[in-house]
Amino acid sequence: MKIIVDAFGGDNAPGEILKGCVQAAEELGIEILLSGNRAKIEQAAKELELTEAIAKMEILECDDVISMHDEPTSVIKEKANSSMAVGLKALADGKGDAFASAGNSGALVVGSTMIVKRIKGIKRVTFAPVMPKSEGFFMLSDGGANVDCRPIMLLQFAQMGTAYMKHVMKVKNPRVGLVNVGEEDHKGDELRIETNKLMKEAKDINFVGNIEGRDVPLDGADIVIADGFTGNVILKVYEGVATAVMSKIKGIFTKSLKNKLAAAAVMGDMKELKKSMDYHEHGGAPIMGATKPVFKIHGSAKAKTVASALRLTKNYVESGVIDIIAETVSKKSGGEDETA
Repeated sequence: MKIIVDAFGGDNAPGEILKGCVQAAEELGIEILLSGNRAKIEQAAKELELTEAIAKMEILECDDVISMHDEPTSVIKEKANSSMAVGLKALADGKGDAFASAGNSGALVVGSTMIVKRIKGIKRVTFAPVMPKSEGFFMLSDGGANVDCRPIMLLQFAQMGTAYMKHVMKVKNPRVGLVNVGEEDHKGDELRIETNKLMKEAKDINFVGNIEGRDVPLDGADIVIADGFTGNVILKVYEGVATAVMSKIKGIFTKSLKNKLAAAAVMGDMKELKKSMDYHEHGGAPIMGATKPVFKIHGSAKAKTVASALRLTKNYVESGVIDIIAETVSKKSGGEDETA
């Protein structure tokens, strides 16, 4: 299997990206095709003493880079020679089995739609991060790709999420919950009310009804469905609260000698708690709905997170989820393809 990796996407590129790629290649037995400036890649590899390992990887030569501040459409316009755009084009051309990037999320969504293309019948691709909850993990879809949504789009997010959670994350019968301001079917705006009706009628998802914001971290569902605006707010608040709580706990355990001794006694449990609440643990998020596997690595990813993301990318390829979506969701939705 060959995974194309954007060597210059993310806050810690190219160093941490290269280290993560080397780790993944060794542990997973995959081939890596790097997209980016060859001279800079080789210089970074030399500084990290990874020259021999990186020399085994192919490099797609390109000079430009999409920053986090660039407009998403730059991936198909001004930055068409960027490491992200070139990598996506290589995936579309069949030069690899998947593409992964820690770069600009918006640009990756646009590139997945316009370069790799959507599965026929799928209205929009969706950004679907896997997050920790009180019991295991859940998928949030949409995490920010589509601010304005229609009921059929949210239903398709649920159908695609169900396929991914079953075949990649190995959740047997994932529960789908629709984020709303109340549990009752009549609650919410028109989008939520109509989506609730569609989901209740759908036979291919395990819909458990509306869930409120507080239910999200408390095992309310395995797949949390929202429009991209709401989903992105949930994502950012979730990340902020987790960071704040862990910081408060650390402050308690370090404020006195007595507390430090207590901390030493429960250090193993505290490390396990921190790991279980770390949204970096799963590496990132699939961009679902594209014709080939595209994976968004966390923008601040270090080597370990990059390797974890590439493991999930490998699982994404092997699962055949895209074929499952193409054979089921696109047929059942019956919708005509439309411009992103």
